[in-house]
Amino acid sequence: MPRQRTATSASAPPPDPTTAWAQDVVSGKIIAGELVRFAAERHLRDLRDGPSRGLVWRPDLADRAIGFFPAVFTITAGAKAGQPFDLLPWHLFTVGSLFGWRRTDGLRRYRTAWLETGKGQAKSPLMAGVGILMMGYSGIERSEVYAIAGSKDQANVLFKDAVAMCRGQIPGEEPGDTLEARGEVVIRGTGDMAWKIEHQESQSKFQALADGDSVSGPRPSAVLGDEIHEFKSAEAIELWSAAITKMPGDPLMMLGTNTPAADQLVGTEYSELYQNVVKGHFKDDTSFVFIARTDPSDDPFEDESCWVKSLPALGITYPIDNVRNEVAKARGLASKALSVKRLFFGVPVGSSEYWIDEDLWDSTLGEVDEDEMQGMPCWLGLDPSQRNDLTALAKVWRGATGHLYARISYWKPREGMADAEAKDKAPYLQWSEEKLLNAVPGRTIGMSFVVAEVERTVAEQRVEAMAFDLAHFQTFRDAASEAGFATWEFQGPKEPEGSGLKMIRHAQGQRGLHSEKQLWMPRSVQALEDLILAKGITIHDSAVTRWCSGNATLVLDGQGNRFFDKKRSRGRIDGMVALAMAVGAASSVAPAPARSFWQA
Repeated sequence: MPRQRTATSASAPPPDPTTAWAQDVVSGKIIAGELVRFAAERHLRDLRDGPSRGLVWRPDLADRAIGFFPAVFTITAGAKAGQPFDLLPWHLFTVGSLFGWRRTDGLRRYRTAWLETGKGQAKSPLMAGVGILMMGYSGIERSEVYAIAGSKDQANVLFKDAVAMCRGQIPGEEPGDTLEARGEVVIRGTGDMAWKIEHQESQSKFQALADGDSVSGPRPSAVLGDEIHEFKSAEAIELWSAAITKMPGDPLMMLGTNTPAADQLVGTEYSELYQNVVKGHFKDDTSFVFIARTDPSDDPFEDESCWVKSLPALGITYPIDNVRNEVAKARGLASKALSVKRLFFGVPVGSSEYWIDEDLWDSTLGEVDEDEMQGMPCWLGLDPSQRNDLTALAKVWRGATGHLYARISYWKPREGMADAEAKDKAPYLQWSEEKLLNAVPGRTIGMSFVVAEVERTVAEQRVEAMAFDLAHFQTFRDAASEAGFATWEFQGPKEPEGSGLKMIRHAQGQRGLHSEKQLWMPRSVQALEDLILAKGITIHDSAVTRWCSGNATLVLDGQGNRFFDKKRSRGRIDGMVALAMAVGAASSVAPAPARSFWQA
């Protein structure tokens, strides 16, 4: 017999919108990731247990703040521009929580808020709206609101949203009726040159500041930090946090970000702190946390249903086709896969600029025994050091099926190696002892050591050619000549051949160009990526090679060409440069040729 509903349950009023959203997340009606579910559970748990800690839930105040947005603002950009700014579901939970939770003295419970989502989820407009609300519409005299970011341009993104909202049509009013037109706010500056918003009745202001900017004696009611993952130092956040702490009343610091990479230390440290808060591992009743990520068990490249976990505006204001296009590109471009996983799906990858998907890279690593490669066509790529840096020689063999095998040798001067360890943060001495790196006598690397290894390889392997950087060509040839090792420079398929080791020019950066007489790094990088995606290459697993790969960064020029850049990279990348050069040479010939293209 079914249980009858009690009079109490039958007459219970429906929950307020903030609580209803939390209930729908916990019940599974709204698809959400684990960290968002923790936030929803925290809200519901605090409804029950919060009063014992001096916390009071005021749904009327939550609803007032939620209603402020569509009553005052219109959407200023995108497909829904001109429509009332009805809060997105995740916005509603955030705004309701920030303004509905109170202490017993009536002040707001939350003094900080951490908002972490995928790209395009309208964090900046949300924070801009909160800033305007706290500038002139929260009963605070002489309120000061600041938008901060790692750069002035980034801070202005949020501030310009606020300016546009003040200049936007007030819903339901006569055309042209705006906060600015009414005289409720004064915007200093014209067009995109606006620099301050003033609410004159309350003598309040809203302005943007960069990471390093400061103001005299700030008394912030609200600090809105955007793109925290881009901050290079936590100093600005700490200074503004200290200013918030000193303020009487209930000031607010909101920090918005995409999921940071592991090497974005400021964002990572704050994200980990707030993850511990929302999980209940660290008790902090003053911090609101909303972290939208896919879960570790999800595969966003194969299952679209998990996308909404990190993209809670998906299908509402953020088109799903935008994400599909990015995923399609990432499937065909290994270097893009990593950034798509982090920026769209909240996967905290190892580096913000890692040149290729780490899982794909790891899948190529294995054992490559040089003795077993004998008889296979082989190509070399040499990236010599300037004087005392790392020198790398890559060897790439093509098997009978067309699969490539690669192995990289390294050299480093023995003298000064301890200092180099500290500078490069690399265990060179250990690698030398483990014979992963050749420690050569002296403070510089004599080219004779490299020539000896190349000569040995030519004698034992079926070497077709060696790709070289023109800047070091003559140094290598002089050392080879002194050792009695013959070399010749390839000048094009119609030019006469020489005798000895064929050497092919390989241009490195933007000023290079692929031609019939030379290779070019963007082509070689693309060839290497294609092989990794297709599982068409096995690279010998070495700690030094892993380190070089982890340091590498790809730079994009105006024509869409991508190449390794030593200046932008986080450390030595010589192994990756040499590998790309050798792969570029190997990929410039047909699979398993009788003679190389360059000898045709």
